[in-house]
Amino acid sequence: MATRLPETDAVLVGVGMVGSILGRELTRAGLKVVGLERGEPRFTVPDFQGPGMHDELRYSVRKGMTQDTSKETLTFRNNAKQNALPIRRWESFLPGTGLGGAMVHWNGQTYRFQDTDFQMRTRTTERYGKNFSDPDLQIQDWGVTAADMEPYFDRFEYLLGVAGQAGNIKGQKIAGGNPFEDPRSRGYPTPPMKEPYGSALFRKAAAGLGYHPFPQPSSNMSQPYTNPEGMTLQTCMFCGYCERFGCEHYAKSSPQTILLPVLLKDKNFTLKTQCHVLRINLSKDGKHATGVTYVDGMGREYEQPAKMVIVGSFALNNVRMLLLSKIGKPYDPASGEGTVGRNYAYQTTSAVQVFFDESVNINPFMRSGANGTVIADFVSDNFDHGPLNFVGGAYVGEVMTNGRPISFHPTPPGTPAWGAAWKSAVVKHYNHTASLNIHGSSVANRRNYLDLDPTYRDAWGLPLLRMTFDFPENDLRMSAHITGKAMEIGKAMGGQQVSGGPRKGPYTITQYQTTHNTGGTVMGADRSTSVVNRYLQSWDVPNVFVIGASNFPQNASYNPTDTIGALAYMAADAIVNRYLKSPGPMVQA
Repeated sequence: MATRLPETDAVLVGVGMVGSILGRELTRAGLKVVGLERGEPRFTVPDFQGPGMHDELRYSVRKGMTQDTSKETLTFRNNAKQNALPIRRWESFLPGTGLGGAMVHWNGQTYRFQDTDFQMRTRTTERYGKNFSDPDLQIQDWGVTAADMEPYFDRFEYLLGVAGQAGNIKGQKIAGGNPFEDPRSRGYPTPPMKEPYGSALFRKAAAGLGYHPFPQPSSNMSQPYTNPEGMTLQTCMFCGYCERFGCEHYAKSSPQTILLPVLLKDKNFTLKTQCHVLRINLSKDGKHATGVTYVDGMGREYEQPAKMVIVGSFALNNVRMLLLSKIGKPYDPASGEGTVGRNYAYQTTSAVQVFFDESVNINPFMRSGANGTVIADFVSDNFDHGPLNFVGGAYVGEVMTNGRPISFHPTPPGTPAWGAAWKSAVVKHYNHTASLNIHGSSVANRRNYLDLDPTYRDAWGLPLLRMTFDFPENDLRMSAHITGKAMEIGKAMGGQQVSGGPRKGPYTITQYQTTHNTGGTVMGADRSTSVVNRYLQSWDVPNVFVIGASNFPQNASYNPTDTIGALAYMAADAIVNRYLKSPGPMVQA
């Protein structure tokens, strides 16, 4: 029997980036907010301090900051004809757990999605015709434009202190920035990070081929910065321990360094860690959320009544929470009906390595998670897709993140996989190899989706989430085309040897690609193809808001964090300035 607690104005399911932003905005508006985080509390001091945080075996190889698969995982299959099996070890993507969520161990790449991403269906049809893309693709507009999102991108970037070079301020193009970006209201809050030598070689080669290189926008600090919340961050030390690690230097933007300390001092906010939410509770008619039920670290069950529920956990967990709570109709790929679990998408990546002689020192160990130089010439619809038979795109860049000893050992094709010859090759090439990253979009396909597994259950007896996914042929064609362009840039960099290849199917969960899982609770203007409206409010239960990468109708070329943060601020603005004044649906179906 669950113990019933006093009612609160709002309850947060997850206290990562989204939860921290919503918690801050709602308490600022005078609401009482309870934040439920299933992981442990953790802070820069003492939890992220060296030398313990530089334990590559613990955090990079054994994934010390990720969801515990012995308690909760998901099952996977490539298609509906296969039997899905549980993932026992995270490799392809790394769902975070603990206070601050996955943003604690992210790299810091901070890109804005383009208007051609937000209006992908409309723009593709206008430029290429309604029958251009594969019939199995489920491309959708988001229900918002880049102009709608710009104020929220701006606010989020100034919260983070993003280091970068603007390319378009109020319609005026700025030399050295991204010439393809949509107009922004002002420049980045801090200047770009220092450019590594390998990135400088890439910039020269890419410019020589007629492309438009610019510094990667980074939430690793290029200089000390104090954000609008009064939180001060320090300059990045280029230690090479960003992704999969917490930052010991207060130099990487995460909830712990940009917002949580302020939120935790607010008398209207109550944080409860090691509290695993089992479900959102609904009224008898199923049209109103009454709160949530959770289990604490000692196994005691509680009911937390609330006037409003904010679901802001990892994208996959957002989808599972709605399915477990019976909010919305589950997606059926056979009929195409239903929305929850629809349009799951990922990211389509590949890589090119450039091997130099021993006179060129790349110094891979002097890196951060998000410094580097990139081009956006092949992002989204920045190039003519007409003769190419695919939609979507990728950015290309020299964006190496580390030279850690266990993980980084580049060797040319033909090198033995182990033994003395392998060791000799690692020694020879470790300091003389540059890696180019091709970071591509993932277009929603009707056969890729998420649902509840009928066989496997978690530690609390609830069905696991089941993922059915394989790379669409559209995305493989995209990867082949743009990886070929990256190979040309690699050759122009002057290396002795260039190797690499496009992404090929089938998709496997045994190789890391990105932690950019998207879709399943997508946003839109049509409730028959979306779970939430443009304000991220549930169509079916209007006092439930679902916020995160699960809102993406398909995934874009760029990394998702900037867009997630902007969506969080947009939803918070709508809740505070519209919903609270007149609770109920903010968009009529």
